[in-house]
Amino acid sequence: MKITTAPPTGTVPGQSQPDAPSKPPSSLAARAFAVQAAFTHLPGDVHSLRAIAHAAGLDDATTHRILKTGLTDGTFEQVSRGRYRLGTGTARAGVQAMAHSPSAASTHTILERLHQATGGLALLYVLSPFGGAKRLCTDYVIGDLDPAEVGMSAEDVVSVSRSLRTGASGRVILAYLPQTIQDLVLAEDVPPTAGPGVIRDNEALAATLDEIRQLGFGVGRQECMPGWDSVAAPVLWHDSIMGAVLLLRRSAEMPADLRPLIYHTLKAAESISELTTSPLAAAM
Repeated sequence: MKITTAPPTGTVPGQSQPDAPSKPPSSLAARAFAVQAAFTHLPGDVHSLRAIAHAAGLDDATTHRILKTGLTDGTFEQVSRGRYRLGTGTARAGVQAMAHSPSAASTHTILERLHQATGGLALLYVLSPFGGAKRLCTDYVIGDLDPAEVGMSAEDVVSVSRSLRTGASGRVILAYLPQTIQDLVLAEDVPPTAGPGVIRDNEALAATLDEIRQLGFGVGRQECMPGWDSVAAPVLWHDSIMGAVLLLRRSAEMPADLRPLIYHTLKAAESISELTTSPLAAAM
């Protein structure tokens, strides 16, 4: 599985605009894609014509023509004079692409193997951008364990387990998101019911994101729930983050040597990542 660093840093108040591409796109099609990509490098969702042009490495006139053309099919939306955001056409393209992600049957089999190899709880989280960058658990294998024994209340399920600030799987997903999205997540409050091991300091949390990108996995110590530790690895579609595989075990049962658990968690995440690039396998 290819491990890459997060996309280029965007801007936050008080910082300079992101650098424009060193060489402007030559073809018309390349220029159109550069304008669309510019929105992913800028903070927030609504941007001025000048900011978009700078991020795309184009002049204002060319950028304006591309934006106007994209208004007709919803690729872009004009929200006020000279200010634009990505439109529903871009969202439809993303949904269409993600609709061909691996089947539930395929991923569940992989989670079952992870559970059998480690004795831990195996969960699959996916990135959800709706209502802000969050994670959602779409499948899990917990063996004979009563879900109540995990100790998660309904409030935990809709708050702690969704936050990208908490837990190994949350931080693993966050590590591969653009800097502009990371900044938004770091500005969020820590869920009040988070575990005693949650990382509250933003600088310390940001340092763990660098480590995750270097190692390709993350380890959590009672971040979401008291008494539960975790190992997580990213599920990638090429170099784009889709989600994370999470392995949960009771803290008292966590071995001193985490290498076997890390190995099996990485293997499960790599297997699911491979399904995202193999349409035939994903459909089986």
